[in-house]
Amino acid sequence: MITDCHTHIFPPEVRDKREDFFDHEPAFKLLYGVPGSRLSGADELIRNMDNEGVDKSVVFGFPWHSQDYFKKNNDYVMDVAERHKDRLIGFSTFFPLAEGAEKELERCLKSGLSGIGELAFYTSTIAKDTLKAFEPIAEIARKCDLPILLHTNESVGHHYPGKTEMTLKEICDFLQCFPDNKIILAHWGGGLFFYYLMKRDIKGLLRNTWFDTAASPYLYDKEIYSIASKIVGPDRILFGSDFPLLNPGRYFKDMKEAGLSKDAIRKICGENAALLLTKLH
Repeated sequence: MITDCHTHIFPPEVRDKREDFFDHEPAFKLLYGVPGSRLSGADELIRNMDNEGVDKSVVFGFPWHSQDYFKKNNDYVMDVAERHKDRLIGFSTFFPLAEGAEKELERCLKSGLSGIGELAFYTSTIAKDTLKAFEPIAEIARKCDLPILLHTNESVGHHYPGKTEMTLKEICDFLQCFPDNKIILAHWGGGLFFYYLMKRDIKGLLRNTWFDTAASPYLYDKEIYSIASKIVGPDRILFGSDFPLLNPGRYFKDMKEAGLSKDAIRKICGENAALLLTKLH
C-alpha cells in the first residue's frame, strides 16, 4: 500500500477566488499569489492518486490565521475524509498561535481527524515565547498520540516562496520542548537528519521524529534517498509529494534511480505511515 503523507486541498470558494483570501493572510498570499501556483480539491487529488498508483493520502489545508478561514478549510477536510474514508486521512490545520487554535483542534479531533499539520511559521520565527504558546496544542497531540507535521526548510541555498529564515537550532528547540510528541518534519527537516551522525545529543533528540520527502525533486539530488536511509534508516522516512506541487511519480522514479532496495521503498512509501497513523490500521 502506498501512502502519500503530504498533500494540500482547499474548498471550492478558495480555489475559485483565492485573491479574496489574501487580506490579513500574508503567508497565503506569499505562497499562492505566485503566478502558476496551484490549488487542488479532493476530487482532483483522488484522480491523481488513481493515475499515480497511490492508495491513501494525508490531506490538509493551510495554516490560516483567521478562525473563519481555518474552520472553513478544516470543515472541507473533515467532509472529504469522511466521504472517502478508504482513500483520505485528514489532518487539522491552523496557524499554531492563532486565537481559537486549541478549541479548533479539539473540534477537529472529535470529528475524526487523525493528526495536526502542516503547521508553519512562514512570516515569523520559532522563538521561546512561540514554543510556550504552543504547549496546549502539543499536549493535546501527546495525549491523543497523534503526529504533528511541521513545515521546515533548509537555511541555505536558493530562495523560493515560503522559504523562511528558520534555523536548525529553532527546529531542535521545537523538538527539545516536545520530546514525547510524534513529530514529522516536512521537507527533510531542512537537512537536520544529517546531524544524526553526531555522537551526542541529536540521536536522542530525534527519537520521536520522522522526515517527509515533500518537494525533494526541487531541493535535492536523488541521492538524498540513499544517503538519508543510510544515516537515519528508511523506517524514519515518509513519502510526501506536496501535491499539487508535484506528482508522486517523480519521487518513485528518483527512489529507484537512487538504488534503494524494494524493502526500503516499501517502508518509505507506506509501511512507516501504517505504523505511525492509526487510521491506516
